[in-house]
Amino acid sequence: MGVIFGNWKYIFKNLWSVLPFAALPAVCLAVTLDYDAIHTVTHAFFTGGLHDMEFFYLFRAFSIVRVDHVWSALISVLALLVSSVCFTLMLIFVEKHMRIGKRTLSGLKRQFTWLILPVFCMAIFYLALYEVFAVIVSALLYVVCRLPSTAFLYILFLAVIAMFAFLLLYVVTLLYLFLPCKQVTGFKTYDAFFYSYRLMTGVRGKLLLSFGISITGSFVILSAASLLPLSVFIIIVLILCAFLFMSFGVRMETVYFRTDKLDREDQLKSYREFSL
Repeated sequence: MGVIFGNWKYIFKNLWSVLPFAALPAVCLAVTLDYDAIHTVTHAFFTGGLHDMEFFYLFRAFSIVRVDHVWSALISVLALLVSSVCFTLMLIFVEKHMRIGKRTLSGLKRQFTWLILPVFCMAIFYLALYEVFAVIVSALLYVVCRLPSTAFLYILFLAVIAMFAFLLLYVVTLLYLFLPCKQVTGFKTYDAFFYSYRLMTGVRGKLLLSFGISITGSFVILSAASLLPLSVFIIIVLILCAFLFMSFGVRMETVYFRTDKLDREDQLKSYREFSL
């Protein structure tokens, strides 16, 4: 259960310490979503209007990169940069808290200067991977929407999303422990990839289940919220983005410490013995 829910346990126990790292990325990510497209697709699904769905609308609903306007494209770039910086800071904070039990950012500059590049590269990789997923899923759903309007169409619609979401998450797990591994061990890139991949083999099923619970819950919340007034929809998306951002980073650290069998000083608090 530690692999599946350990990240949420840490987040809710240390919410006000971790939340500041997710505030700006949540705002940037929330701004990049196409609320009109999400509402249109969701409304069509529940009202039997999927036959009218075009590929462009489906892609806009799934994509998190806005290219429909120059300002939208700039916001997408800003979201990538802000998310990379804040994610790096969050990893430094959480790793130090788990390693020595102290919630401070001392030594920030030394770690930040070498960790920001791997984080930025991984952010680009995950973003590109997700956008490929969005293109493929949107194309397949467009084909599905051309089928006769039956219950099978709606089952197949959800099945396509679920199948490719599983494939996406599976690929994500292959490199998921790379950043905390490099952060803790200081290994070179290839060694960190190899060692983190080895650690992942024993917990991949549990990690996929953890991802699946988070993504399924988020999908249901997002779909339901898209039918509410726009202001309420945006607020819910903002909160959801903040928790997903925290969850993705904190899960890296909790799973890494568990798989590499490292003591968690935020739980043991053995450092208190030296302060007496």
